[in-house]
Amino acid sequence: MTFAPSESQAPGAFAGAGEPALSAHDITVRFGGLAALSAVSLEVHPGSIAGLVGPNGAGKSTLLAVLSGLLRPNGGRVHLHGEDVTGASCRARARKGLARTFQQPELFLGLTVREHLVLAHRARVAPSRLWADMLVPRSLFPPSAEENERVEELLELLRLTRVENAPVAALPLGILRLVEVGRALASEPSVLLLDEPLSGLDIKASENLLAVFRQIVDQPDRQVSLIMVEHDVAAVLSLSDVVFVLDFGERIAAGSPEAIRSDPAVRAAYLGDADPEQGPPAEPAPTGGGSA
Repeated sequence: MTFAPSESQAPGAFAGAGEPALSAHDITVRFGGLAALSAVSLEVHPGSIAGLVGPNGAGKSTLLAVLSGLLRPNGGRVHLHGEDVTGASCRARARKGLARTFQQPELFLGLTVREHLVLAHRARVAPSRLWADMLVPRSLFPPSAEENERVEELLELLRLTRVENAPVAALPLGILRLVEVGRALASEPSVLLLDEPLSGLDIKASENLLAVFRQIVDQPDRQVSLIMVEHDVAAVLSLSDVVFVLDFGERIAAGSPEAIRSDPAVRAAYLGDADPEQGPPAEPAPTGGGSA
């Protein structure tokens, strides 16, 4: 994974091998007279985890919306596997290997975990069967052998086998986040965007989710890149291969977690000038949410 170097970095400091899976060049977004993003650039290579942090209003969600196709930038370009997708829709980007999750899982409360993964797989390989499922009350057409095999792999990877037949309405938030990730993975993406996946989770659920993210990336047959927008700075630094930091719509730093801990601009803008030897202060642990 590489990023265009910030002012404090030497050129090529984070150069990666091969073509980037996802790159953004000089992304600028304006809402009226307000610049939400100003010439932000990044490159993400296969099989890596990138963390995106910054204060509230720094432009993290806006950048994620541009990368996923929900928002067209006023300037700059987005490339997916070398192809310019700046004007492509979310659906077109999904077909080319981009997937994302949202802060609030959008699930069918009457369906089980397994049924959600079957539907997600079916949406990719057999959309006509998916539409037929929508017309059959309280049931799905029986999954094929291929669907069952693929779903079993996802259930095991996501540690969901023990709850595979439970309706999602009865499950805690930590499990629902894993189901949301499973639906995204069913599309077999090469790049997965994660929008505050730890929000509302307790420590146990957060640790489980982070372990799953690392396991996803470490699978050599997948070559998936993860880009995670998250407020839990300690979690981002513990998981990510590279972190980049936004402030007031500009990228102020990019580098390894160790470099980010000691970057003066980051400490001044976001980490409260924390002692780099102690690491950045974690945000207060949430009181709600469920464990996975």
